[in-house]
Order: sequence, then C-alpha cells, then structure tokens
Amino acid sequence: MSILNDIDPVAIQLGPVAVHWYGLMYLLGFGLAWWLGLRRVRAGRLPVSEQAYADLIFYAMLGVLLGGRIGYLLFYGTAQIAADPMYAFRVWEGGMSFHGGLLGVLAAVWWWSRKQKLHFFDSVDFIAPLVPPGLGFGRLGNFIGGELWGHLTSQPWGVVFRSALPPGLAAAPADTLRAMHESGALDRYARHPSQLYQAFLEGLVLFVVLWWFSSRPRPRYAVSGMFALLYGVFRFAVEFVREPDAHLGYLAFGWLTMGQVLSLPLVLLGLWLLWRARRAPTLAPGAT
Repeated sequence: MSILNDIDPVAIQLGPVAVHWYGLMYLLGFGLAWWLGLRRVRAGRLPVSEQAYADLIFYAMLGVLLGGRIGYLLFYGTAQIAADPMYAFRVWEGGMSFHGGLLGVLAAVWWWSRKQKLHFFDSVDFIAPLVPPGLGFGRLGNFIGGELWGHLTSQPWGVVFRSALPPGLAAAPADTLRAMHESGALDRYARHPSQLYQAFLEGLVLFVVLWWFSSRPRPRYAVSGMFALLYGVFRFAVEFVREPDAHLGYLAFGWLTMGQVLSLPLVLLGLWLLWRARRAPTLAPGAT
C-alpha cells in the first residue's frame, strides 16, 4: 500500500495572498542558521561582532535567493527562457538550484570577508555547518509541494504525488483521489519520495556530521571540504532514484543527470580541500 501526498502546498491564505509551505521552509532554514551561527559567534568561533555576523547572514540570504534562481535558469531553464523570456521573472512558478545558490552564497561570503579582513575560507568553514538545516527544510518544502519526486517504485513507502499522475487523474477532486488510493488503484503511480531521502541525507545527516566535526577548531579548509565532499556524494547517490528534469532527461549513459554532473566537481573539490587542510593553520577561538 502506497502513501498519498494530498498536503495542501498553501499553508496560509491571507485574502489574495497565498503563503506556501515552501516559502515558510526557507524562513525556517534561514532562522535556524542565524541562531546556530550566533551561538558560535558568541563563543568566539569567528572574530566579528554580532552586527557583522547579522550582515553575513543577510548577504548569504541574498546569495541563496539570487544565485539559486540564476543558477536554475542557467543549468536547467535555458529552454524555458528561449521559449518565454519572461519565465525568468516568474519566481512563483518555482525553479531554484542548490548549485546556483551555493555559488551565490560563496560570492556573498567572499565580499563580506573582504570587508571584515578575514580569510575567505575561515568564513566558509564557519558558515558551512549552518547550511544543511536549510537544505533539509527546503526538501521538505519540495515534498509538500509535490515536486522533484523520484522514479516509480513498488516499495511500501512509495508516495503518490498528484503532480506526477496522468493529466486526467491529476485534475480529479481530492475526495476522488483518496477513494482511488484506498482501493489501491493509484499504487502503480507510487514514486520514491526522493525529496525525503535528500532531506535526511543533505539535511539531517550532513548537519550532524558537520556540527560534530566543527565543534572544535579544525584546520582551514577542513570543514568546507567535508561539506563539499559529503553533499556531492549524497546528491550524486539520490539522483539514481530521482526523476530527471523532463526537459533535460538523462545527459549520458541512460542514467547521468544534470544534478550528478554538477555534484561531481563538489566531490573533487571536497577531496582537494581536505588534502590542503593537512598543512593549513587553525583559526583559534577568539583569534583576530
């Protein structure tokens, strides 16, 4: 027996304004990142004032949003832009890329680090453990919104997503879908909840490992390297059960996806940073 995802993606309706769960998940991710980082700033793990740290979080938020959107358009949405240039501005239709968001955050951290006269990778090492909770919440938002689902599966934890059903069924009333699901008629449309796999690996597991690993001062590059390596491995693995973007499909070999192509450089970068960390200095608590 499969599971039917019939969660309303709209969390709150305020007149004509619909507040989606996906947006709330972003707020939760940013809020938790700010709180976790503030604890470490107060413990002297980054030699800046609380105001300077607040500026870092603000710039990082802009980097996530702008980089995530621009990255999606460049990596996944070129066909849509070619057919409809205004698609680039219709952000409410979805379309965010982790890899683009990562580049946006790195650009924001680089600019902020120059202002604070800090080594770029000391700042990246500090912020890396704050990222996974946002990734986890974001994937939960994908699950609630019924997007980025996985391949068809007969596993008992398979999930039926309305958006993945044939057009005739996708337009059926909620009560009709529930009745069909209870009868087992929708089980053949069940899919891997790849969003939850990613929330677990990229959100929970990655956070636990990085928070523990960075709980004491590590050599420069080490925390960043661990983040890049683990995220790249986790994302590459989950892509095997995740449905590729319909307009891109598989890029090669009948299994290689754009997500895997973009994640391989992260794995290599992570290994290189960990190797470089062997002889790098360590930023001691309270150091300036």
